[in-house]
Amino acid sequence: MAQAIHPRAPDITALLRASRGGSSGAFGQLVEAVYPELHAIAHRYLRRQRADYTLQCTALINEAYLRLAQAPKWDWNDRSHFLGVAAHVMRGILVDYARAKLTAKRGGRALTITVAENHSAAQPVGVDVLDIHEALEELERIHPGESQVVELRYFGGFSLEEVAAVMGSSVSTVKREWLVAKTWIHRRMLAPGAGAGSRRAIAPPSDG
Repeated sequence: MAQAIHPRAPDITALLRASRGGSSGAFGQLVEAVYPELHAIAHRYLRRQRADYTLQCTALINEAYLRLAQAPKWDWNDRSHFLGVAAHVMRGILVDYARAKLTAKRGGRALTITVAENHSAAQPVGVDVLDIHEALEELERIHPGESQVVELRYFGGFSLEEVAAVMGSSVSTVKREWLVAKTWIHRRMLAPGAGAGSRRAIAPPSDG
């Protein structure tokens, strides 16, 4: 009996190399190959939004696709690095969307994200998406590496191991930077003068 022939898994490294060279076809194949992971990142972003947040998962992925496609000179090293860049792009889209909604409302900052990653525990803690974006920008000017750890953990939902792979660092280093950055952001967002929507404690994730 003839054995079933299974399609070969796409060579992500080859697709990354070709897309860096400007091949739109390779870029499309790359996105298709990692689409489940992109969808998971987008879902993790959006499940932290308020119920009145109208941006859909597919729309977030499509917008990220367009932004990535329009910047073909990204120097992606591997699959994890590409997903990290995609998570960063999605963060920018959410911030732009929140700013547009804020302008339309002409009111207080009503759009929030949830930064408590242990969803099986207490009620999620809401933090304004623009407030935490501003905090990350400030942290990036001081400690760029720690800012990236927070972005990947809070916004992308990456595990410590995944963050280490993206940053080319050790898990122990990432964990140390994560703890330091989490403490800094907690103090920054509870400091006098912080936005009203941001004056909330930041709950730690289940793995510390």
